[in-house]
Amino acid sequence: MAEPQPPNVQEGADAPDVLPPNAEDRKAAQAMSSLDAKGGEDDAAPKKEMDLKALNNAMKNLGVAQDQKTPSSAAARKEEAPKKLVKVDQADVALLADQLAMSKTKATELLRAHDADAAKAMTAWVTAAV
Repeated sequence: MAEPQPPNVQEGADAPDVLPPNAEDRKAAQAMSSLDAKGGEDDAAPKKEMDLKALNNAMKNLGVAQDQKTPSSAAARKEEAPKKLVKVDQADVALLADQLAMSKTKATELLRAHDADAAKAMTAWVTAAV
């Protein structure tokens, strides 16, 4: 037997939409819902441009690039950071590759990130994996 429902619940009704807390997210949600509701209307060109702007803004806030040529902000920050020149001993690379079951390229990158200190690199790898 079914449980009794509160009086304000209608059978077959959709769940109420919950609005996001900030204004930008609300605009993005509104743009997405209007894209779904619009269907095949051709007379709303200005509204379509506004919806696309809102969608693009939402995508930028998520960190997703609009096209493959434009890097996302996280990738751009990573490329802008200056890379340190650290000389890595090949014996340490072989040790990390063997003990941590990784490629020599990844072992070299891990060592460079930890100033060519094998103990620090191994500790960082193990604590990151846990």
